Amino acid sequence: MKYFVKEWVIPIVIALIIVLFLNKFIFILVTVPTGSMEDTIVPGDRLYVNEIFDVNKAQRGDILVFKSEELDNKRLVKRLIGLPGETVDIRENGEVFINGEKLNEPYAVDSVGEAKTFTIPEDSYFFLGDNRPISYDARYWNNPYIHKDKIIGKVIFRFFPFSRIGKVE
Repeated sequence: MKYFVKEWVIPIVIALIIVLFLNKFIFILVTVPTGSMEDTIVPGDRLYVNEIFDVNKAQRGDILVFKSEELDNKRLVKRLIGLPGETVDIRENGEVFINGEKLNEPYAVDSVGEAKTFTIPEDSYFFLGDNRPISYDARYWNNPYIHKDKIIGKVIFRFFPFSRIGKVE
């Protein structure tokens, strides 16, 4: 019995404590409910999100999780498009320009719509979904800017389904 406790019970308890610690303080687990980020992330994907992410080091193209005040602090997963102080111009044909330069978006699903221009305030960011035709994102929100305090973390890894396991880019 001593052998069983020492070799099986104690390591399992230690492993569970480590997992609970990591999930509470370093990573959160997010399940994606909609297709707004297809084909990068699909409904049902389960993601690890790094909460120790320094939002001041965020780069255009990062996939981040944040809380939307407009949607009752619901957690959203979107791609970072615009940084503080930039001007984002979305043309009728769906092309996105940052400060007058066309943004290369191989991940985005083409869409057409109303042309809009957004000037991002300091300490705020601008997000769009990859699947633009169906994504309810900054283009449609009353306040299209997410303050840096609302950003939870960066998506780093998909752990389910197993057929799609790996780093998310």
